[in-house]
Amino acid sequence: MPPRVQDHSINNDDNHETWTSIKNWLDHQNKGFVVYVALGSEVTPSRDQLIELAHGLELSGVPFFWVLQKVSDSDPIELPSGFEERLSGRGIVWRSWVPQFKILSHESVGGFLTHCGWSSIVEGLMFGHPLITLPFLVDQGLNSRVVVENQLGREIPRNEQDGSYTRNSVADSVKLVMLDEEGRKFRERAHEMSKVFSDTELHSRYINNAIEFLEDHRSVGRT
Repeated sequence: MPPRVQDHSINNDDNHETWTSIKNWLDHQNKGFVVYVALGSEVTPSRDQLIELAHGLELSGVPFFWVLQKVSDSDPIELPSGFEERLSGRGIVWRSWVPQFKILSHESVGGFLTHCGWSSIVEGLMFGHPLITLPFLVDQGLNSRVVVENQLGREIPRNEQDGSYTRNSVADSVKLVMLDEEGRKFRERAHEMSKVFSDTELHSRYINNAIEFLEDHRSVGRT
């Protein structure tokens, strides 16, 4: 079942310092124009990958909230020189834990650039956000394929030989999903799917039906 909003709050306290600061920034952005960027905590992209992603976000012209955490202290995070200063006001790079569910629920967020962990996909679609996918691990690649095949978003194109991507491919993908008329199909499809992913009663029925099915077949097996 999808999690409820209150289950993802910070001690159920909207006045928590972290969320208050983030919400204040989001409140000053236009409705549906911010792309939320989070690549999970299992993999730190290489220096070149981070630089291309940063330049791509800058080139897109789209406001962004980027959660960028180190997997370990031995993996330094290097962004292009002056990046955060140039993008001050339009973009934020947040280097610690965030209440992702709350951010995705904010009306200023209109899209999600994700590594395609399954829980992140579910949370994004619960709020009807189209996805820009950037998978790094095998299962994430399979999840991304499901997203693309169901027209819920676009995967950032990569070089087939070495898996690299460019700032232009990042910028083009973000603009397509967030702004362009061609990407309207992704936005509309994600909005439609939000009715399914956010319907806890529907999920409860699925679970109850599955339990009944298992109980019936267990009884048959004993006769």
